[in-house]
Amino acid sequence: MFVDVPGGRLAYDCAGEGPLVVCVPGLGDTRAAYRFLRPPLVEAGYRVVTADLRGHGESSAGWADYSQSAVGGDLVALLEELDAPGAVLLGNSYAAGGVIRAAAEAPERVAGIVAIDGFIRAVPLNAAVRALVRLVAASPRLWSLYYALAHRTARPADLAGHRAALVAMLRDPQRREAMRAMLLDREPDAERAIDQVRCPALVLMGARDPDFPDPAAEARAQASLLRGQAVMIDGAGHYPMSEYPERTAEALLPFLKNAF
Repeated sequence: MFVDVPGGRLAYDCAGEGPLVVCVPGLGDTRAAYRFLRPPLVEAGYRVVTADLRGHGESSAGWADYSQSAVGGDLVALLEELDAPGAVLLGNSYAAGGVIRAAAEAPERVAGIVAIDGFIRAVPLNAAVRALVRLVAASPRLWSLYYALAHRTARPADLAGHRAALVAMLRDPQRREAMRAMLLDREPDAERAIDQVRCPALVLMGARDPDFPDPAAEARAQASLLRGQAVMIDGAGHYPMSEYPERTAEALLPFLKNAF
């Protein structure tokens, strides 16, 4: 399914019935990132929508703006298309900032937000890490290598196939540019909207996320900013929803019950 927005269209899938949960993957990824988390949420009685970011997956490419504000606007447009009275928005990595922007822009449509290993505030990087980020942004195969390494201890059986699909996607120069623009955005504009978020918030963080020097400290800092709760997923890296979907669901379901 698709929804048209200014500048292009967004691809999404829908499964289940009940209160609406919208799941958005991080940069360089597709909505298949939630392939293991969606079934337990549907079984628990939720209508689960998984959506591709602009410039990724089956969404159109060639956008002029890849900021977190733009991603937030896309989510608001999707919520309007779905016409649900309230939804919980899940965003992984860069998309967590888009979730925050959507909650600030359309509070009447957002019942709660979940940041999964999210980049919602500026995180200082040393020169070596900045150089590595630039290399990864230029190479689909290096991105695929990072993606594997960011699954720290429990790599799903289909990870090789998923990585191959990401490499194929990123061979398209416009889709590679979308990832590059997001990856090199070191000052997430979500941070400026955090004070406008009034809905319940949950921060889920892999305890072994390689993107943060101290994942637990980052989770606490984010939860404090959002006036929410932080839950660590033991053993997980940057993608707990595909590394440990059962643990992720166990942490998520009580929050969903209270949010609705």
